[in-house]
This record gives sequence, structure tokens and C-alpha cells, in this order.
Amino acid sequence: MRTAILASGRGSNLQALIEAQRSAKLPIEIVAAGSDQFGAGALKRAKEAGIPTRVFHISDYPDRQAQEQDILIWMRENQVELLLLAGYMRVLGSQFMRQAWFPILNIHPSLLPAFPGLHAQRQALEYGVKISGCTVHFVDEGLDSGPIILQEAVPVLAEDTEEGLSQRILAVEHRLYTEAVRLVALGKVNRIGRRVQILQ
Repeated sequence: MRTAILASGRGSNLQALIEAQRSAKLPIEIVAAGSDQFGAGALKRAKEAGIPTRVFHISDYPDRQAQEQDILIWMRENQVELLLLAGYMRVLGSQFMRQAWFPILNIHPSLLPAFPGLHAQRQALEYGVKISGCTVHFVDEGLDSGPIILQEAVPVLAEDTEEGLSQRILAVEHRLYTEAVRLVALGKVNRIGRRVQILQ
């Protein structure tokens, strides 16, 4: 599947996907990588891998809708069949979602529906949960609210800091996101409303 990735930060999940594609673990071709941040580390990683990149900084547009229309044009030009959000820190608008002709996946560092939005690991520590983890889900118009594809638990240790918990969850994210993308690309994910079935 021709795949685009949007990321806002350092791009460790993007890097994991690039490496999985290179090792033939993923039946996808990453054809483009974009960001809403000029200095995103994800762009540097993509360029080093020979992937074409684009920046869609909000200051270059009159409003968010214009920004998202440009992203859709970019995706149409690249004949994208799958969009992966990898630390993309903006919620895609309803008009974008209605026009998208491709599935959109996201990875989030909590066991959704617990702790959506920013600083999920901090939220988990402040709440005092004993188990956190990560979730790969389809993206809808809400905040981390789309149908869940895969989840994996990560225990919260008594000595955990936000940084320590984040790093342990991130290691699981890299593996779980790769597996979810593989299943989607192979047509092994069946979505019925909010229910997602993994086909054998």
C-alpha cells in the first residue's frame, strides 16, 4: 500500500516503520512524510531514508481548513492508500475526515479510552493506575476516539517517572504499530462500526 506518514516530533515511530518496511516486514511503500513543524526530527529521519517530505505549517495558511486541504492535495498527488499518524499533534478536522478516501491509523500511549489527548503518561501516573500501555486505532473526528485495532498493556512501576514510563511504552509502540499496519495492509482487519475483527 502506498503510505504517507504525518508526524510532529522526533519521529521514533516513523523510524520504526521505515525499518520494518526495509526488512520486508511491512507490505507498504512509504511514499511521503509530512509535518506541521519545520524542525521536526521526523522530517530529518525521512529525508535520510530518501522519503520525500513536506511541511504544512499553520502560519502558511489562512486557517486550518486550508492547511488540511493542502495535505489532501499532497496525498492525492502521491496516490496515497494509507495514512499513518506518528506523533502528529493535531486533530484532523471533520471535512478532512469526510474527504479522506484512505484509512487513517494512529498510535496513542495509553489504553484507550483512558487518558486521551496530550501527556497520557503523566495522566496515568497522576491517576495512580497500575497498568498503562498503548493503543493503535482508526482515526475518526474525535480525540483519540476511533475504533481500536490493537492494544498492549505496560505495567506502571512504583518508581516510574513520566519519562521512564514513556520510554517503556514507546518500545512497545514501535512493535505494536508495525503489527497493526501489517494487518491492515494485508487486509486482515475487518471494521464493523466500533468493533474491529482481526482475521486469521
